[in-house]
Amino acid sequence: MQQLTPAGQNVVDDLARRYNLSQNAVMEMLVAVNQGGGFMAQFWCGELGGGGQWMRGGMTMVGDMFNHGLKNTVDNLCNDLSNALANTQMFPVAPPGSRNSSQWWPGDLGSPFSSGGQNNIRYAVFPRRLAVELNGQVTVYDTLDHNIGGVSQQQGGDTSLSFGSQYGTVSVSSLPIVSGPGLIQSAQAPQNNFANPAPAMAPEPQSSWNPPPQPSFDPPPSNPQRSGNASSSDELIGLIEKLARLRDAGALTDQEFNTKKSELLGRL
Repeated sequence: MQQLTPAGQNVVDDLARRYNLSQNAVMEMLVAVNQGGGFMAQFWCGELGGGGQWMRGGMTMVGDMFNHGLKNTVDNLCNDLSNALANTQMFPVAPPGSRNSSQWWPGDLGSPFSSGGQNNIRYAVFPRRLAVELNGQVTVYDTLDHNIGGVSQQQGGDTSLSFGSQYGTVSVSSLPIVSGPGLIQSAQAPQNNFANPAPAMAPEPQSSWNPPPQPSFDPPPSNPQRSGNASSSDELIGLIEKLARLRDAGALTDQEFNTKKSELLGRL
């Protein structure tokens, strides 16, 4: 079992009691949510029906597809684990030079609960901090009250970054700089405090790191009186398009997509 901090062990123990699960089951889900950057998870847990997938604010899939009680349990547990990863040091800091350490960020930040990289940029997410490395230079940002759920880079060689939070897609350049030179961007975004309500903004280009929330894709109940109705066909086609977007974003495998697609087409 992966080692936890004392605070992390307390969180696991509490969630195991609340959801009537073993500590091992909660740990399996914690590792899956952590590997998904805190906003998604692909897991296999015998106590939760076997294999499944979860996306924060979007969809939840379990082995028993129409077991809505199990879906709610998985969704609530994963949300609690995501919040714990964002606000609690769940895992101990890996010593520099160890197998689990690539300590390019300032040591006082501790251990990140999510990290990754694209092209020549690396990032690591900590409680209230986001560290970004570009060409050997590290910038640390104050994440304010954002719960970061994935970082993505603009295509075409631009050094601009964006991240997903409970407020939507936000540019990294809008965050206050704690230390470092910052990222050179073609157009600096205004400094905003997203804790306050803000007018609607045009969405930024999406990437596989931050797929938009998707509604539950359970098929609509069968209605023999509407089997030949065009609106029923449009609804099923719309569901297939949503599944395709989830597949393209990496949330579904080709096999899962094809299985669900065949099921939906069988209702036409």
